[in-house]
Amino acid sequence: MKFIEIQMEQWPRKAHYEHYKNNIPCSYSITVDIDITNLLIRLKERGMKSYPAQVFMISSVVNQLPEFRMTMNSDQRLGYWEVIDPMYTVFDPITETFSAVWTKYDSCYNTFYSAYLQDTAQYTCGGLFPQEYIPPNTFNISSVPWLDFTAFNINVFSDGNYLLPIFTIGKYKKENGKIMMPLAIQCHHAVCDGYHVGKFVETLREMAINCDKWLL
Repeated sequence: MKFIEIQMEQWPRKAHYEHYKNNIPCSYSITVDIDITNLLIRLKERGMKSYPAQVFMISSVVNQLPEFRMTMNSDQRLGYWEVIDPMYTVFDPITETFSAVWTKYDSCYNTFYSAYLQDTAQYTCGGLFPQEYIPPNTFNISSVPWLDFTAFNINVFSDGNYLLPIFTIGKYKKENGKIMMPLAIQCHHAVCDGYHVGKFVETLREMAINCDKWLL
């Protein structure tokens, strides 16, 4: 895993970063609907689960946009991971708790899907963090498939140094003959503006609609 340090003096967002990191530290949330109608049809044809496809799509777009991979290293220097892996929640209906499991990201969906199946089969045991090792280059995805929310906000109580995004997937809903997936996106304003979230959402929507390009 490679950490690429930001050269602060040459970075166009230096003033924005310092303002929202030091003067007014804040995060913000936005909830959008993603049309997954075609995606669900194609997955059903292939006998594949939908959750790993959702995790894969989010991870793919995150790995295209450095603003969604920004954090500080052990020396408290700002930068971004060259590649970042998803850590996602898996619910245990017996204990009614969840496990946070991470899977190594791969740009090939079939490779990622196989790794997801292996990881969830091995580590979903009711414990919160069942894997012995969690790499630093991970970001969080959670799912609440019981709730079709229109807004969702996570309050991270920290010193303001948690800069990575947090994604929450909601219950599907039908609108005008389409199946929509609510997705809440939480970002730290120091590293990610509305412009970057707009690029993320547009790319994710295109990926869901044009899933035939990567569901090979």
